[in-house]
Amino acid sequence: MLDKELLDILVCPDCKGELDYREDEERLICKKCGLKYPVRDGIPVMLIEEAEK
Repeated sequence: MLDKELLDILVCPDCKGELDYREDEERLICKKCGLKYPVRDGIPVMLIEEAEK
């Protein structure tokens, strides 16, 4: 589980859109552009190169 305060400040590095945390998938998904960022060992990997479409 990611910290609520951290989730409140994170945005998509590509389009600056709001992120939706899917705990079961271990992903942060951008509500605007749809990029999916992995969460590894409880740490969001906010690199565009690591994101999936």
